Amino acid sequence: MVPMLLLYLHGFNSSPKSIKAQQLADYLGLYHPEITIEIPHLSPYPQQAWLQIEAIVAGYPGYQLSVVGSSLGGYYATKVNQVYHCPAVIVNPAVKPYELLVDYLGENTNPYTDHVFTLTEQHIDELRGLDCPTLVHPETIWALLQTDDEVLDYNQATAKYNAAKLTVEQGGDHAFIGFERYLSDILTFLAFK
Repeated sequence: MVPMLLLYLHGFNSSPKSIKAQQLADYLGLYHPEITIEIPHLSPYPQQAWLQIEAIVAGYPGYQLSVVGSSLGGYYATKVNQVYHCPAVIVNPAVKPYELLVDYLGENTNPYTDHVFTLTEQHIDELRGLDCPTLVHPETIWALLQTDDEVLDYNQATAKYNAAKLTVEQGGDHAFIGFERYLSDILTFLAFK
C-alpha cells in the first residue's frame, strides 16, 4: 500500500494550532493513524512559505500527496494542486491575497505566536508570482465556502473555482463554522478512503 501524506496549510497570521488544523489532526489520529499529516508553521513571507512546502513534499518521496488549505493556505494549496497534481480541499480560500495583504504592509504580530514580522512590497510581488490564474485540473479541487466570511469575498472564490467541486453555505464566517462536519467527506474526496 502506498503511504499517504496530508499537508495542511494554515492562513495568514495563523498557525498549526488553528482550530481546523487541530480538528483534522485529531480526526486522523482517531480514525486514520496510517495517514501522515504535516502541519507546518508557514513563514509569513510567501517565497519562504513556498520553499517550506516544497521541502516537506520532497521529504516524502513515494507518498500519495493531498493538501488542505484555509484562507491564504487555500491559495498555497491551489499552487500545490497545480504543481504536484494532487487533490486539494480549500476552505474560504484567498483568491487575490496580493490585493488584500497590501493593507498589512509594515510591521505585524502573529496573534498565535507573538512573532513580529514586516511585510514589504517584495512580499506582495512574491504572492503574485505564486498565483495560478488557470486551473488545469479543477475537478481535483473542492472549495468549501461560507457567504458571511468577514475577511474574504466568497464571490471571488465561486468565480475562480466554478469548474471545481463547490460547497457554498449561507452564513458562517471566515473560520468556516462547522468544519468538523466535513472531515470524513474531505478524506473521501482526497481518495484516502
